Amino acid sequence: MLDLEVVPESSLSHEQWEFILGMHFSQAVNIIQQQVGVIRDVHISYSDTNPLDHDLVINMTNDGIRLLFDPVGQRLKVIEVYNLSKLRLKYGGCVFSSTEVAPSIQQVDQTFGATHPGIYDRERHLFLLNFRGLTFQFPVEPKFEPRFAGGLGSLQFPGGGSPLVSQMSIYSGSSRTATEAPPMPVSCFGGQVYTEKCDVIREDDVTKGVRLHLLAASDTHLGADSEPTRLVREVQFGDSCQDVATLLGAPTKVFYKSEDKMKIHSPFAHKRAASRRSDFFFNYFTLGIDILFDARTHRAKKILLHTNFPGHYNFNMYHRCNFDLSVDPHSSIINTTTDGVHIRADTKWESVCGTLKPSSRPVVLNRASTTNTSNPFGSTLCYGVEDFICEVMNNGHLASVTLYQQEEA
Repeated sequence: MLDLEVVPESSLSHEQWEFILGMHFSQAVNIIQQQVGVIRDVHISYSDTNPLDHDLVINMTNDGIRLLFDPVGQRLKVIEVYNLSKLRLKYGGCVFSSTEVAPSIQQVDQTFGATHPGIYDRERHLFLLNFRGLTFQFPVEPKFEPRFAGGLGSLQFPGGGSPLVSQMSIYSGSSRTATEAPPMPVSCFGGQVYTEKCDVIREDDVTKGVRLHLLAASDTHLGADSEPTRLVREVQFGDSCQDVATLLGAPTKVFYKSEDKMKIHSPFAHKRAASRRSDFFFNYFTLGIDILFDARTHRAKKILLHTNFPGHYNFNMYHRCNFDLSVDPHSSIINTTTDGVHIRADTKWESVCGTLKPSSRPVVLNRASTTNTSNPFGSTLCYGVEDFICEVMNNGHLASVTLYQQEEA
């Protein structure tokens, strides 16, 4: 049985780890993976067809905990405890729910102190006791409804008993229904740098690189009201790997390409001599980008922007890169405005190909690992558009956008 501390409007904490409102989905998954054997029977649910319309949910059924993540920012929005009998819960060091202590209305009132009068939900037959950033639900049998006049004191139950908490919710703000995921707290940065947004730099209809708006925090930032540091860095095609490392820091991983499966689609493939050198990627997982360097020159020639949608082969490997790719209005584009069209991480392919002119025949990309040759999520389709490639999932969302330098004949 997990022993957890409840911090209203903030977190559900263990002495070795904590789920914090605003933390990224991948950080919560990392905690669960580290607690393998302690936290068991975990399920992840999402909408396959409309992933931006429904919360991304981690359900720890063995512990009665459900984590709800905002589908756009993929940050923790609500912590729900729906089976208190499986946990030992305390607040300010005082236990209010365990095998010895029943989480009754009186116990909650005694532990958390005075609050506003409770609210009765007649449709669901629930009594809601609200604190800032914290709500308790108590089931009330319909036969006791006539005795309920709107206040906690007017609830009457046989034998002087009271119902027990059926669900507890931790969230940000004063309303459970209107809550939003807060910004990632600096305590979750862990020395990493994160992308706030990414602007694709284009001049004369040619992609030059990206402008990254970054968030960074160190141990010196830790504090209740501390804010992360904001940085702006530009990475352009032709930058050396030393330049990129200076601008963005060391990559999370360096990956060397063993083969180029897209080479056959190049009109110059037959002109290329075999080389013992290998192109290599700088993988920046928390930035949501990869940068490909040429094996010979060690200069950047491709930039990959990841959307991190559930249902994709690489889901949870990268954080979502909130990019903005603007195409000039004199081209055949979608939603033409004075600023051109904007292709973003939440843009659907149907709105892109409606007026843009992608390649007529897409390349089918079916990822598979060496240990498991099957891909449970199916293949994706890659379409060339001007000097970038859109990888499209079966639900029409963009899995990634690859920016590249057009090669000279």
